Amino acid sequence: MESSNLGNADLASCVEVVIHAQPFDPWMALERWLEGAPASAMFLGRVRPEDHQGRALEALELAHYPGMCEQRIRADAHRLRDHHGADRVLVLHRVGRLPPGEPIVLVAVTADRRGPAQRCCAAVLEALKHDAPFWKREWRAGQGTWLCANTPL
Repeated sequence: MESSNLGNADLASCVEVVIHAQPFDPWMALERWLEGAPASAMFLGRVRPEDHQGRALEALELAHYPGMCEQRIRADAHRLRDHHGADRVLVLHRVGRLPPGEPIVLVAVTADRRGPAQRCCAAVLEALKHDAPFWKREWRAGQGTWLCANTPL
């Protein structure tokens, strides 16, 4: 599916970005999103039980810049979808205070073959991790610490 052959409504439906303030069910989203896709790739990230130093994590809090965050993710997803020759991209992301084990991000990509789906999924996830305006605070023993860098790949 090439974007040059799509109308505006079809182009918009190729990328879906949703920032959730409440928990989401990744499996329900995938069931709908992946229906009929010849190939797909997905990544589901959950809040880790420990921080980067191995200490128990009470919660992870995520803040974002509403509107700008979705716009940035959507632009990156469209660009990477075109670059990798994928069909559709879905990005679901949580904000707020999340306990360990809670789904935090879902990236799903459909394509006509596994290669474009896998490459696009990985690229969207990396763009999301490094370019989207999210801020993270780790909570341990009732005290929050803002993080100044992302976790390594």
